Amino acid sequence: NMESDTMSTLPQISDAEWNVMSVVWENEKCTANEIVTALSKTTTWSPKTIKTMISRLVKKNALAYEVDSKDKKTYHYFSKVSEDECVRNASKSFIKRVFKGSLNAMMANFVKEAELTEEDIKELKSILDKKKG
Repeated sequence: NMESDTMSTLPQISDAEWNVMSVVWENEKCTANEIVTALSKTTTWSPKTIKTMISRLVKKNALAYEVDSKDKKTYHYFSKVSEDECVRNASKSFIKRVFKGSLNAMMANFVKEAELTEEDIKELKSILDKKKG
């Protein structure tokens, strides 16, 4: 089964590291300083902490880098895993952990808890109708 293969090859990305990945996914390629600048707007992390996370993600094979052709000290980081894959993987592991693998329990919980607008409800209905095929 293909699915369990990709699950095991996808790196385990922590919540904090997810923020770093989001910046890279958004920009396709960026330097450590660009990642630091982006994250200093939304977090209280020091540049040192952010750079540690970047190197951890490189070790985990979630990020890779190219050395700048002009300035050999500058690395351009890019993602080795797609955001979609990671979102799917994180969703699956979340459902397993929190809802004992039951998608129905998760959906029921979110629908009960969420402040849904008419628009949201319409959209959910249409997604479910498409599923029925």
